[in-house]
Amino acid sequence: MTDLRECVAELDKLEDTITGMRCRLSREIRRQRRFAADASHELRTPIAGLRVSLEEAARNPQNTDLENLLSHALSNVDRLQAIVTDLFILTELEASTSIGEYKAVDLAKIVQRQVYRRKDEHKISLRCRPRILVGAAPEKINRMLAELLDNAQRHADHVVEVELSHDSDCAILTVADDGRGIPEADRQRVFDRFIRLDEARSRDLGGTGLGLTIARDIVTSHSGTIHIEDSTLGGACFVVRLPLADPAMPAPSIDASSNGRRVG
Repeated sequence: MTDLRECVAELDKLEDTITGMRCRLSREIRRQRRFAADASHELRTPIAGLRVSLEEAARNPQNTDLENLLSHALSNVDRLQAIVTDLFILTELEASTSIGEYKAVDLAKIVQRQVYRRKDEHKISLRCRPRILVGAAPEKINRMLAELLDNAQRHADHVVEVELSHDSDCAILTVADDGRGIPEADRQRVFDRFIRLDEARSRDLGGTGLGLTIARDIVTSHSGTIHIEDSTLGGACFVVRLPLADPAMPAPSIDASSNGRRVG
């Protein structure tokens, strides 16, 4: 009798496990379908713009402003290319399970280089502690930082502020702007794919709607965290924490190209 009860108990546990797996699978299928629908919508918009322009030119070639037509066509192609590139990066991040490519990299140098090479009407103020080593894939960290800076520059009114420091366990990177900010209720949603907030944070300002998703996924893949706070400048402040490099990791080579300059 005891064996029978144990068998029934094990079957109940198995049933609960299978039910849980079915629920998770169902949620994932719904998420993937929603993402596919959103991606299709985003891709259809520039494609439709291209078709309308080209069909109009084909019907009335003598009245077509070729320079204007090419400008609109190239703009739509650029948007298509940006969306496809970001979708590919997201797919690559989801498929990647290897951390063998990670090594000790100097996050301070990556931040400095990203800031110094940027040309934008908005001033970037940089405060950066030197030689902060994290265990990372350099190209992914570069992409994460580029996405955060692109987002801040799109939504800033006048200035972007970047700061890099560390505590005993983590590097702490903040990217803040003086724009309209992000309501607290939307601070998790803003990392979702193709999310639409108010016009101040819309994709119409130049983004694909995937940049912050990419940034979050890169941070997560490095065992880090990212969240949004109010900025002292009045806008949004993105806070990234990345674990410091394991002392056993090979140290990065010394690069004389970074001399500790400050921007802003």
